[in-house]
Amino acid sequence: MAATQRLGELQLAILRVLWDVSEATATQVRDFLPSAKQRALTTIATMLTKMEKRGVVDHRLDGRQFIWRATVTEEEVTRSMVAELTQKLFEGDVTALVSHLLTDQEIDRKELARLRRLIAAREREEDDHGRG
Repeated sequence: MAATQRLGELQLAILRVLWDVSEATATQVRDFLPSAKQRALTTIATMLTKMEKRGVVDHRLDGRQFIWRATVTEEEVTRSMVAELTQKLFEGDVTALVSHLLTDQEIDRKELARLRRLIAAREREEDDHGRG
């Protein structure tokens, strides 16, 4: 996914369904959506068509039914949206983003320990790349 994808809540919910089930009709997508995100079938079909034009989903025909699938991974979408958020709110400063999260979010000891492990792993990764 080259360009940053700006996806709304419903679009993300639709992608989550498609990531979970691989392929689905518009009816199946609607039925698998959490109740808070459920919409009329025509709304889901319209959204899928718009998402296809943006290149985040595509479809194949099975008889007369469109079978939809995601063309982007969850990792690609997450990376793109976090990068955009970091750029918009923190002028690209990752340290400011992390500082904000550590300061303004409730983080328990287990989460802090996990963050320390992630940082240590990333440092080892950087060290390995520096030697290569």
